Amino acid sequence: MPERIYFDNSATTPIDPRVRQAMGPFFDSAFGNPSSLHQAGIEAREAIEQPRQQVAGLLGSRPGKIVFTASGTEADNMALVGVVEKLGWQGSHVITSAIEHAAILETCRYLQPRGVEVTYLPVTPDGLVDPNELRQALRPHTRLVSIMAANNVVGTLQAIAELARIAREHGVPFHTDAAQAAGKIPINVQKQPIDLLSLSAHKLNGPKGVGALYVRSEVSIAPLVHGGGQERGLRSATENVAGIVGFGCAAAIARDEMALDAVRLVRLRDRLIDAVTARIPNAYLIGHRYRRLPGHVSLGLAGQEGEAIKLMLALDDAGIAVSTGSACSSNHSSEPSYILLAMGFDTFRARGLVRVTLGRFNSEDEVDRFVDVLTHAVLDLRPMTTYSTMQA
Repeated sequence: MPERIYFDNSATTPIDPRVRQAMGPFFDSAFGNPSSLHQAGIEAREAIEQPRQQVAGLLGSRPGKIVFTASGTEADNMALVGVVEKLGWQGSHVITSAIEHAAILETCRYLQPRGVEVTYLPVTPDGLVDPNELRQALRPHTRLVSIMAANNVVGTLQAIAELARIAREHGVPFHTDAAQAAGKIPINVQKQPIDLLSLSAHKLNGPKGVGALYVRSEVSIAPLVHGGGQERGLRSATENVAGIVGFGCAAAIARDEMALDAVRLVRLRDRLIDAVTARIPNAYLIGHRYRRLPGHVSLGLAGQEGEAIKLMLALDDAGIAVSTGSACSSNHSSEPSYILLAMGFDTFRARGLVRVTLGRFNSEDEVDRFVDVLTHAVLDLRPMTTYSTMQA
C-alpha cells in the first residue's frame, strides 16, 4: 500500500523533528518544577523564558505579554471570560462572528445566562465579516470584540487589522483567535491594534496540550484558573515545561520559515484547486478564492453534498486523511455546518464540505495522488441530483 498522506493540518500538525529534539531533555534530566527553589527548579524556570521570547517574536510582542496555557481553547476562554469578569458581568456586551470556533461560541453561550449580551455578526458568502457590520454593532457598554483571524473550516482570512482599528476607535478591546493563522501568515500585534490573541502549539508543528494568550499591557483580565500564581497570576498551575519548550521552538521555526512555507503552500494549494475543478465538473471551491490560508482548500461537490462522509472514508481507505469540517465538531458530523449555514448555504449543501489542508511536510506528488484518488472516489458515489447541480 502507498505511504499514507496527511492532508488534515488544520486539525493538527505533525511535530517537526527539530521541535521533538528540543523537548527531549525536559522529559529526562531537566524535569524540575519551575516553582521550586532548588537548582532543578531554577533550570526549569529559566527554560520557559526562552520559549516566551520565541512566541513573542512570532507575534511582534514583548515576552512579558505572553501567558502560557494548556490549549488555544483555554486561551480563548481566558480572554472572553477574563475581560468580562474584570469589567463586570451584568450589562456587558460582547461582539463576535457567527462563524467562530466552538471555543469562542460556547464561551459566549456560557456568558449569556450570566447577564452578558452577545452580538453574532453575519458574514458574506465568502465567509468575511463586513467592517460596517462591526461599526453598527458597537455600543457604549461593549466590553470586547472577538473575531478569528482565519476560519478553521473554510480558511477565509478576516481583515483583522481593519476590524481591530474600528474597535480601538471606540475604546473596545479586540481579541482574535489566531490558532489557525499564527505561523502561517504574518501577525504583528505592535503594528495591528490587537489587544488579546490566542494561539496553539499543535497547529504550527508543535506539541499538543500547550497554548498561549497575548495580553496587551492596557488590558486587564481576571484569571480563569486560580492557584499558585504562576504566569503572572493569570494562569495558575505547574507549567508544562517540555510542551512550552516545544512551543517556543515551533514558533521560532515558523517565524524564520513562514515566508518560504507560504509561497510553497500557495503553489500546492492552487495546483490542487485547479486540478480538482478541471477534472471533477461538479467540484466547487468554498470560501474566498484568494483571501484564504496558504494551504487551505474547502471543496463542495454539487449534487453529492450528502456523500461527504462517504467520500472522506473512501479517501481514508486509500490512505489519505482529510476532514469533512472541524475536528472539534466530529461528534456532529451528520449535521449541517453552522459555518456554511452562516455563509448562506442551504441545509443540504451545508452538509457537503470536504476540507483539505496542506502543511510543511506535504509535496506535489501527494497533491497529484490525492487528485487521482478523489476523482475516482467521486465517480464511485451515487449520481448527481438535479436539485443540487442547479443550486451550485
